[in-house]
Amino acid sequence: MGLPGIRSSSLQAIGGTPLVRLSRVVPDGAADILVKVEGSNPTGSYKDRMALAVIEGAERRGTLRPGQRVVEFTGGSTGSSLAFVCAVKGYPLSIVSSDAFAPEKLRTMRAFGADVTVVPSEGGQITPDLFVRMRGEVDRIIERDGAFWTDQFHNVDALTGYAELGREILQQTGNDGVGVDVFCAAVGTAGMFAGVSTALRQGGRVRAVALEPTASPMLSAGTAGPHRVEGVATGIVPPLLTADTFDEARAVDEEEARRLALPLARQEGIFTGTSGALNVLGALHLAGEIGKGHAVVTVAPDTGLKYLTGDLFND
Repeated sequence: MGLPGIRSSSLQAIGGTPLVRLSRVVPDGAADILVKVEGSNPTGSYKDRMALAVIEGAERRGTLRPGQRVVEFTGGSTGSSLAFVCAVKGYPLSIVSSDAFAPEKLRTMRAFGADVTVVPSEGGQITPDLFVRMRGEVDRIIERDGAFWTDQFHNVDALTGYAELGREILQQTGNDGVGVDVFCAAVGTAGMFAGVSTALRQGGRVRAVALEPTASPMLSAGTAGPHRVEGVATGIVPPLLTADTFDEARAVDEEEARRLALPLARQEGIFTGTSGALNVLGALHLAGEIGKGHAVVTVAPDTGLKYLTGDLFND
């Protein structure tokens, strides 16, 4: 395979990530599990796709002016990606985050030049109240600085960025003559899930299963609770998750997913965080149900390098 030519900007390094078939953690008789490995994006996360789409969408409409401050509240990867995109494009950025999220993510935001406000959590847990308090800080920054809020929970430009991820999966599976039977992934803002599931369904009938941790089964049981899976299960049904974007919601055990992170790294070379492990665990359950001769696709949203100071990769 030939290498691409010289890129005119690091923003052009977003996307084009590999799709990998798992082999050693998949039991005999199960369907194929294909994982879109998004850690090779510039900040190590699929959120780079979203960040570029929402900033460029706002530029096209004129709602983001040259030099205007940008603001968002985020568990980390969105903040890192916005910091990267805003640094390249020359926008000042304010991020509201929390000590509930990996310190590597907070450091990444600052490394790209973002101003970061850290809202204290309750014992390091991700709770619905935490997001309410983070949103309050965003409102203050908008009032003080006239900042443009990217509003990731409602911004449909995110779907544009993630639709390309879905189209890449269609192209990659089509090149190998593989049909996608099921797509599954955990839901946070739901931009990735909705964008990918919609794109995949344009290539044929694909069952779309939204995943969430059992401790916060808002989609499957209507209740929210504390958990430690960064970037997902924010305690609401996200507006971007409309009825036509998924067929079923399932809760997946967080502790079982955390135990899977090391085998994924050591047996498959898939180095990803807690939400990635949760996605693969959900895919394993589905692959066992639909059986050999079929394919389940999921996403490793980010690189495990974002989680090394926590306990995820402890023996």
